[in-house]
Amino acid sequence: MTHGRMPGFSLRAPATASPGHAMTRLLFILALFAASPVFAAIPAAPDRTEGEGPYPQLILRGATVITGTGAPAYGPVDIVIEGDRIREVRIVGSANTPIDPKGRPVLKAGGREIDLAGQFVMPGIVDLHGHIGGEEQGVDAEYVYKLWLGHGITSVRDPGCGNGIDWCVSEQKRSERNAITAPRLFPYAFFGQGRETPITTPEQGRQWVRDMKARGALGMKCFGFRPDILEAVFDELKKQGMGSACHHAQLDVARVNVLTTARWGLTTMEHWYGLPEALFEGQTVQQYPAGYNYLDEQDRFGEAGKLWAQASEKGSDRYEAVMKELLALDFTLDPTFNIYAASRDLMRARRADWHEDYTHPALWDFFTPNRGNHGSFFFDWGSEEEVAWRDNYRRWMAFVNDYKNRGGRVTVGSDSGYIYKTYGFGTIEELEMLREAGFHPLEVIRAATLSGAEVLKADDRLGSVEAGKLADLVVLPENPLANLKVLYGNGHLRLGEDGRLRRVGGVRYTIKGGLVFDAPALLADVRRKVAGEKARRGIERLAQPGE
Repeated sequence: MTHGRMPGFSLRAPATASPGHAMTRLLFILALFAASPVFAAIPAAPDRTEGEGPYPQLILRGATVITGTGAPAYGPVDIVIEGDRIREVRIVGSANTPIDPKGRPVLKAGGREIDLAGQFVMPGIVDLHGHIGGEEQGVDAEYVYKLWLGHGITSVRDPGCGNGIDWCVSEQKRSERNAITAPRLFPYAFFGQGRETPITTPEQGRQWVRDMKARGALGMKCFGFRPDILEAVFDELKKQGMGSACHHAQLDVARVNVLTTARWGLTTMEHWYGLPEALFEGQTVQQYPAGYNYLDEQDRFGEAGKLWAQASEKGSDRYEAVMKELLALDFTLDPTFNIYAASRDLMRARRADWHEDYTHPALWDFFTPNRGNHGSFFFDWGSEEEVAWRDNYRRWMAFVNDYKNRGGRVTVGSDSGYIYKTYGFGTIEELEMLREAGFHPLEVIRAATLSGAEVLKADDRLGSVEAGKLADLVVLPENPLANLKVLYGNGHLRLGEDGRLRRVGGVRYTIKGGLVFDAPALLADVRRKVAGEKARRGIERLAQPGE
């Protein structure tokens, strides 16, 4: 679930509801926080046919490396990979001078080498908020996975597993053994997922955690709940060594905000709900107008754009107290800036130049304003709403940047599949928005790699280009530190010396555990899938709302 709903979920009672059991919309939402209806899973990914390797030895020769640790880029280096691990990162010369072959690693029999002179290697991107599609979005897992891998995303935490925890764990295991073309998957279960009745006692909450761990979940995603039960759940998660993510939804944030859950041991806060509420002074609830209805999404998102203006300012006693406590708790912010970007500039998000080739027509239909689809809330979105959201972003970004500057951990999460955000592209947009927030490009890359691996308790094997770690790498012909746009699957427009405009960049190879994927080929498959669906529907292009 992204913003209070599961993937594949609309504001309607589930099809499995029995006669006479039709819930009101509000009761259905509340029920989701405690028990999960049955949702149809999307098709699992087909068996893998893409990718080469892993090899007994693979040498990436002459690249410039961006380690992901925050260190500056350096090169030329030869990166020696044996099987699925990096064995050595060897400096083989000085910049802008010929490389002496005598100092280079020798290729063993049966190995492969790739000349990457003038190209860049960085760690695989870790997306901490990636949903694997949903029945209502109308796309399958193969479409989502190839967009992710085509953008250099090698690890994804699915916060909620809306296709079902067993489905998600199955896909995780298939990915780990390279049976499918997919990133590494880290499944987190929605709080209450899998139960037929609501959780009403702390012990039931604890038992649910144990049950989810037994089924393979690595953590929990929640939205708030009754404090005594939720506190017990967080305690059990810690005992079981599991992670947690929380979107502090408006229906419970008045009694459970970010400080509450951080004190209980929450791993990451998603989005930003719950943080302004922790910064309130002179009020205890958001200043909702009398006619506000949470289930009217224009109400919900329109008022959300005014929330940061109600929080205490930097330098105030309240601001400093919240900031210092979160830092002391080693708390992680996973802001997902990109998923709300359409709120501040709807036309820009709707007209993104990748939609026509890469956004599936069914997904486009889901994005289009509709009172039943979550995130399709632009019923009458005007200048006032966009201006409020621009101010919201200014304040929100300032807090996140300040948190980072004081030593706090900030990560990358995309939450794509909603609000005009296409998988893969939304993750790269999140990197750009961290840059907008004030992060140095090296800090952006660290947030997208090592910081995410730390949250997943996988920084001993993922997140940086270092000997001994898994060979999860991204190969780029252009320097992402100079321009993050070169990570987009459709590249970056540049006017050449000959006066011709060309697209440059894009990921060349995505390497997952030594398995080499041709990123442009993966994205070409996505384009064919999108074109095929358009042909099936008899349309030439995606219709803009109102046409």
